[in-house]
Amino acid sequence: MLKKLVPQLQVNTIYDIDLHALWEQGKRGIITDLDNTLVGAKAPLATPELIDWLKVVGQLGFQVVIVSNNNKLRVSKFAEPLSLPFIYRAKKPTSAAFHKALKLMNLKPEETVVIGDQMMTDVLGGNRMGLYTILVLPIARGDEGIFTKIVNRTLEKAALTWMRK
Repeated sequence: MLKKLVPQLQVNTIYDIDLHALWEQGKRGIITDLDNTLVGAKAPLATPELIDWLKVVGQLGFQVVIVSNNNKLRVSKFAEPLSLPFIYRAKKPTSAAFHKALKLMNLKPEETVVIGDQMMTDVLGGNRMGLYTILVLPIARGDEGIFTKIVNRTLEKAALTWMRK
């Protein structure tokens, strides 16, 4: 079980991901979390830096779907101005939203990466599906919800301690 919490790649931010290398590896789709992965949990819109990154992602040929456990209003207000498809109330780490995202992109798991800031939702869910998982550091930990702060981050800390041993 703990192996499913280990990402294939860990970077500080999405901007540290070598998109060209992913493309060379045959990756064609990106399933990305929203809050604390693309922007801080309280940031309503994309930053100029994120908009530029998404342009590069698109120019390289990647498809992108936002998969978030957050509600429809939060996710739609962020994704619609960017013309990005999205899945809200995803219930990660369950597989239904990941299956739906793959179907939206018409891609196979081995062609797709998952980017997120939580081991217990993004990495676990992606690994269970056979997706290439990338863990980023949370952008704004202070903005996280109570469940994430208390449960997910505590479990992540315990898993990391166990893995280091």
